[in-house]
Amino acid sequence: MVRLTDEDIRFFVREGYLIKRGVLNPDLMAQGRERMWRNLPPPLERGKPATWIGPFAEPVDDGASHRHRFMWKYREPGGEDWMLRLLATDPSVMGMAEQLLGEGTLVDPDRIRGIYCVLPEGDAPPRPLGCHVDAHPFHLGVVGYIDDVGPKGGGFTVWPGSHRIFYPDFPTRYCFERTPSYQAHLEEVNRMPCADCHGNAGDIVFWHHRMGHSVGHNRSTRIRQAVLYDYKRTDLDENAPPGDDMWADWPGVRAVLMS
Repeated sequence: MVRLTDEDIRFFVREGYLIKRGVLNPDLMAQGRERMWRNLPPPLERGKPATWIGPFAEPVDDGASHRHRFMWKYREPGGEDWMLRLLATDPSVMGMAEQLLGEGTLVDPDRIRGIYCVLPEGDAPPRPLGCHVDAHPFHLGVVGYIDDVGPKGGGFTVWPGSHRIFYPDFPTRYCFERTPSYQAHLEEVNRMPCADCHGNAGDIVFWHHRMGHSVGHNRSTRIRQAVLYDYKRTDLDENAPPGDDMWADWPGVRAVLMS
């Protein structure tokens, strides 16, 4: 099993994200890739890279297979047992989440978000990239790559340290009602350098729920393929105020910080 070191946890506290290499099960990743290729939405065709270049001509607001511009969110298999074992209940992934949030404290996973794909942009002019903060209540996000994602290949992108900037911009610790300071901080963070979390199949990225993040633009010739899940504790209090200690309900983090 892959485990977090104390230095990993300190990096996560400081930067708001952490990459761990070679974690996911190769057989389950292969199953995920095959499932994706067998269910490509039109006009994408397997074995024909020219058809993979986005954007989609029209958005499709489908809960099982949502498409918009360069993003395809293939959510349909997200509740299947093998998909849970691929990411959310993988012993290493869940074990590391428990290292941060406490053993036996997490909501039992019943589905992951699905397979999120980013289409190549071809020779389209480069576009500006900006971040956002997710709106739903959770503690710890994880992104897992089921195929290689090179630099500028549509990888998960973060703005290091932005979790500490955005944390006080909400009147509650985990919900999305925003205070007036949020917009000014969003503009500030978007001027900061971002980090392209590229990697190989099997690599994962943990990220704090208040991290400014985005999907990177895909300037490669491959479809980016990733699976996503959001861990939360069973005692998550949606009405709790932020407080002065953003790690108050992260016992594993607190133990390392006090050591």
